[in-house]
Amino acid sequence: MKIFLDTGSLQEIESFVALGIVDGVTTNPSLMAKEKGNPREITRRICQIVKGPVSAEVIATDVDGMIREGRELAAIDPHVVIKLPFGKAGVRACATLSAEKIPVNMTLIFSPTQALLAAKVGAAYVSPFIGRLDDIATEGMNLIEEIVDIFQNYAFTTEIIVASVRHPVHVVQAARLGADICTCPPAVVEAMFKHPLTDIGLERFLKDWEKAQADGQDRV
Repeated sequence: MKIFLDTGSLQEIESFVALGIVDGVTTNPSLMAKEKGNPREITRRICQIVKGPVSAEVIATDVDGMIREGRELAAIDPHVVIKLPFGKAGVRACATLSAEKIPVNMTLIFSPTQALLAAKVGAAYVSPFIGRLDDIATEGMNLIEEIVDIFQNYAFTTEIIVASVRHPVHVVQAARLGADICTCPPAVVEAMFKHPLTDIGLERFLKDWEKAQADGQDRV
């Protein structure tokens, strides 16, 4: 399963890319608003760092505006993926951009029918928001399971990006269900490295080594 970072922070992206675990990045207007500088220049820099898919979201809500803005964003770098909000306007814009070989990530997916419609018009990715479903007492991972089943039944090439990830358990569940990608906030990726037994084990190894070295010195 591929791991994307859900952030607009160049510092965070550079840090995790250096570890060799990042396959792409997703951004949105809220994330980009937190960063200083021109959003399109930041997008360009992210593409240069990651050298993988980088989702850049349109602000427009009408079909023509989405298409126009999508083309402009796609011109920033070949790695840019156009992020469109699901809806009739988004589906129409996706059909046009996909026909022009511009990859689209259809976001704000909350049902299997929405994912199906996005796949039918050629979306390269769909982004179901599992955390937000969990927030309203709905099992978000059930949605991932349904989309995986549907896409496998009809051999859609659309990849599933598990979004609104809140903790490492979501990542494990997504991987077990066969989702293509998890896009995670940096804090979630950081948490994936942690386990108390790893820390305890390392501490014990180092203490045993220090003791062995001290005992060796005493015998000299």
